[in-house]
Amino acid sequence: MTKYSILTLALFNLALISCNKGAQNNEESTIEKECLSEAMKSTLNMEKVTLRPIERSLTLNGYIDYNQDKTVPFNSLVDGVVTNTYFSLGDFVTKGQLLAEIKSADTNEIYSELKATEAELKVAKRELESVESMYKDGIASQKELIEAQEDVKTLNSKVAAAKSSLAIFNSRGESGVVKVVAPQSGYVVTKNVSTGMTVNAGDEPLFTIADLSDVWIMANVYAANMRHVQPNQEVKVSTLAYPDEYFAGKVTKVSQVFDAEERVLKARISMENKEMKLKPGMSADIIIQLETNEGKSLAIPNTAIIFDNNQNYVVVYKNDCEQEVRKITPVSKNNIYTYIADGVKENEMVVTTNELLIYEQLTNKL
Repeated sequence: MTKYSILTLALFNLALISCNKGAQNNEESTIEKECLSEAMKSTLNMEKVTLRPIERSLTLNGYIDYNQDKTVPFNSLVDGVVTNTYFSLGDFVTKGQLLAEIKSADTNEIYSELKATEAELKVAKRELESVESMYKDGIASQKELIEAQEDVKTLNSKVAAAKSSLAIFNSRGESGVVKVVAPQSGYVVTKNVSTGMTVNAGDEPLFTIADLSDVWIMANVYAANMRHVQPNQEVKVSTLAYPDEYFAGKVTKVSQVFDAEERVLKARISMENKEMKLKPGMSADIIIQLETNEGKSLAIPNTAIIFDNNQNYVVVYKNDCEQEVRKITPVSKNNIYTYIADGVKENEMVVTTNELLIYEQLTNKL
């Protein structure tokens, strides 16, 4: 083989190797620039790394309750028989919505009284007109005129009272049917009525409607923790249903009397419930952050921490196409935050949901 042929072959091999490297580099570059899909991004939550005082956590147990200021029990105002119901337990109803009908003799009596009084009123008005005419002619006395005016006034009051009663009962009267409507918008949380059932005025509530857009958290405060719980204090609440999610609330009231059975004070926490995740009756943990006088440190939510190979990591989110795995060094921890010495900077964003999935994708590329 000539020198020229050998040189040509060497140059060809070198070009082939360069092409392969270029293809590999292009492939690696493509992998590095792989972006999060819209579906994946919608499942992610991020939080900023913040500089916070190092705190310890005090955890109280408790339960979720209805906001009693927005809970309305409905008691029957009449005696009668339920002829129809138009709702079920758990239904969402709107104010003024027809929920039930009750056949009652009470409204028949009121209606009969109304008709009789209206008839008397017509007679009284005609008599008043007559007395007024005679008074002008000097035939009737002023006393007779005043008495006729008082009779009309009294009967007008009785008619108004009867109409008001029928309006309260939401009944037309002649049919004897009372229409029961929702007193407010909300969810039906108790139901003690069914078709054919006999009801009496003043008995237990036929149903209860609660507005669940905000709820109360009732926390148990033992004597040893009394000094740590104050009104207007901000707290975090967690539940078994959403163990990785914390709900923010504020202490609105602390009882000054111990519960006789549980031997605890009750602290009430008001909390928004727009997503309806908090269900009355569920148990809850109430977390209060207490200062330790240990200074400040960068803090990362515990939900962002990934423990792998005896090391702690977080996924730092820069943009949809750039995320980084960082090793961190914890120095302290409480129920909500891990305080760190290094690994991330203040105001950087860390992924707090599905971070393990992104971590595995990124580490598999290394």
